[in-house]
Amino acid sequence: MSSDAMQQDPNAPVGIDPNRASVARVYDALLGGKDNYEVDRQVVRELTAAMPDVVDLAVENRAFLIRVCRFIASQTGVLQYLDCGSGLPTAENTHQVVQRIRPESRVVYVDNDELVVAHGRALLEENDLTRFIEGDIFDPRSILDDETVRGHLDWSEPIALFQMATLHHHKGERHRPAEVMHEYIEALPSGSFVALTHILDPEGEDTEAMRNLEEAVRNGSLGGATARTRAEIAELFDNLELVPPGLVELVNWWPDGPRLRPLNTAQRLFAGGVARKL
Repeated sequence: MSSDAMQQDPNAPVGIDPNRASVARVYDALLGGKDNYEVDRQVVRELTAAMPDVVDLAVENRAFLIRVCRFIASQTGVLQYLDCGSGLPTAENTHQVVQRIRPESRVVYVDNDELVVAHGRALLEENDLTRFIEGDIFDPRSILDDETVRGHLDWSEPIALFQMATLHHHKGERHRPAEVMHEYIEALPSGSFVALTHILDPEGEDTEAMRNLEEAVRNGSLGGATARTRAEIAELFDNLELVPPGLVELVNWWPDGPRLRPLNTAQRLFAGGVARKL
C-alpha cells in the first residue's frame, strides 16, 4: 500500500511512533506488558478514568481466546487457525494453546501494527507449523489471497477464524465489519469455526458507562471504537450456527469455574461467541 493510500485509509496502522498510541500497544499496556510507550500508558489512564474496570476488557478477551482455543483443539477436530489482528505476543498465544493439545495444529497470525510486525515473526513463528504475515485484516481478499495463508493452510479442510477485539476498531465506510466477516466466512470450508469478541452497546443498563468509554477513545490517540448492540454483533456471524451458550458476555462463555462475584461494568460490556459453518 502506498503512503498516500495509507494516509487516506483510517484503518492504517500508526507505525512505531512513540508519540502516537496504537491499539496493539494499548492492549499490551492493559495486560501489564512492556512493549508500550508513555503515550499508550496515558491512553490507559484516560480509559481508566472513564471506566475504572477497563483493564478487564483486555484480561477477559485474552481469557476468552484461551478457552476458545482449548475448546476447538480438544472438541472439534479442527487443526488450522487464522488469527486476525493477533496483537503483540504475550503469554498463551493461540499456537501455544492449541499445539499443546494437538501438536500438529497449523496457525497463521495476521497484523499490520508495525511493532507487532517487528516482534511477530521472532516470537510467534516458534516452529514450522506457525506463520506470521503483515496484512490489513479489514481487507479480507488481500488476506485470503496471500500466498502464506493459501499455502500454509489447507482450504479444503476446516479452519478456525479468530477476530478477537478487532472489529470495533474499524473506521470509515470501506469494508464495513459485516461485509468483512461475510467475505471471510464465504471463503471458509464447511466445518470451520468463527470466534469473535466485540465491545457491547448495552441499550439500557451501563449505557452511560459505554458512552463515556467511547468518548475517551474518540478523544484520545486511538481515534475511536464503535460499540454495537447484541443484535448487531450477532449479524457479524453471518447466520452461522452459534455454539451454546451463544453470544454472551465473555466471562459467561464456558467459564473455568462457578462465578462467586457479580460482573463489573467492563465485564458486562464485552461480548463474544463461537459459531460453526455447516
